[in-house]
Amino acid sequence: MSQLKTIVCASLVILASCTGNTGHKSNEKYYLVCTNTKLQYWLTAASGLSQAAKLVDVSTETTGPDTYDPQAEQQAFRTALGKKPAGILVSVADPKLMKSEIDDAIAQGVPVITVDSDAPDSKRLCFIGTNNYQAGLMGGRRLAKELNGKGSVIVYSMPEQANLLERLHGYKDALADSPGIKIVETVNVKGDPRVAFDTTTEILDKGKLKPDGFACLEAIACKEVADVLERKKITGKVIVAMDTDQGTLDWIKKGGIAATIAQKPYTMAAYGLKMLADLHLNKPASLDHNWAQDTQSPLPGFVDTGATMIDKSNVDSFITSRDSGK
Repeated sequence: MSQLKTIVCASLVILASCTGNTGHKSNEKYYLVCTNTKLQYWLTAASGLSQAAKLVDVSTETTGPDTYDPQAEQQAFRTALGKKPAGILVSVADPKLMKSEIDDAIAQGVPVITVDSDAPDSKRLCFIGTNNYQAGLMGGRRLAKELNGKGSVIVYSMPEQANLLERLHGYKDALADSPGIKIVETVNVKGDPRVAFDTTTEILDKGKLKPDGFACLEAIACKEVADVLERKKITGKVIVAMDTDQGTLDWIKKGGIAATIAQKPYTMAAYGLKMLADLHLNKPASLDHNWAQDTQSPLPGFVDTGATMIDKSNVDSFITSRDSGK
């Protein structure tokens, strides 16, 4: 770990361990803006945000649409900014759409950190989340192993999201080592599980593609794929999923999904809040600065929160560990 990251991490540990007077004010408020706020993934992130807020004695709010809607997320960000917050965390559905919003917040002196999905061309201060390329490599290698190096694959994604593009890049690089495996279709699920269900049904009914495997780059699709396969009594197919909502874990236990890649949304939100709170107490002279090229920046450009493969061998221990922290 670099000296800079060591200093930043140490300061946050100290901040998190403080009791009594933290230096923050009770009316100091931070926002987490995301899409699909009803997804378990974002409920977990909201829990991390809330717990971190208790440590530093500030208030927080998770906001955004409860379906996948980039324009509605843009409006939610504008609304949060209009309330003069101490800082904003945002998971970016559409980087092009959100760039000007983030840049406007920075111009107003409101620090913005992206979590889970980045807007790298914006003036956001830092990105906290999964190394999505590595997650894609992880998923692609597992898929190749399960398929024994040959077969056709359907991918489920949302192509406007930068994090999903990085995962797809990782998948493609991993599968390049298995020339017998081909991606024959990429489905844009548009944040709607019904699209995943209906498209999978249509693909299987038409019978032209004859997929051997299914790779989901986001959380909602693979449960639907497994459901379709079970309804049609189709066996012998390989599904590699993303994230750990209960439905996905249940399908792993039943054998319908081979594996899933677990991220850390709780950590993303909690760590992001702590970084914003620390910035509030230690404000730089200007937020509108090229932090990426500043060798004395107080902020890392990227914080990798890690990812883990979950399959039948460790799903029960994962669930036990998850539930023990509630």
